[in-house]
Amino acid sequence: MTSMIDVVFLLIVFFTLVINFTAADQNERVKLPVSELARPPELPPTEPMTLHILAEGTVIYNGIEHSIPQLKESLEKQLVFLKFMKVPTEDVTVIIRGDVHSESGRALDVMELCREFNLLRIVLRARQQEE
Repeated sequence: MTSMIDVVFLLIVFFTLVINFTAADQNERVKLPVSELARPPELPPTEPMTLHILAEGTVIYNGIEHSIPQLKESLEKQLVFLKFMKVPTEDVTVIIRGDVHSESGRALDVMELCREFNLLRIVLRARQQEE
């Protein structure tokens, strides 16, 4: 009976480790626009950093809603951590998920902020157009 419990615990640990956490990088408050050009990525990003732009213009990062100045402070802290972990900024992929009703200027503000921190690998997310 003890070995059966061990096997069950091992299975629980295994499935906990291999579960797909990509849904955790999504926010239900962001409704992505539809695009003909949208397609799934060929390879998953090595160091993803997901930013959600809400319709009212605020940005969610790490589960916290930020204005652009607050986002700048959070990104500075994140980059200090990445530098400590010896992760080059070239390996970081910024994923911008903008709400369909958000202003495009807000996405440009976020991209400009990323450029200031030398985060040059930026991906914009959209939903695929259904055929």
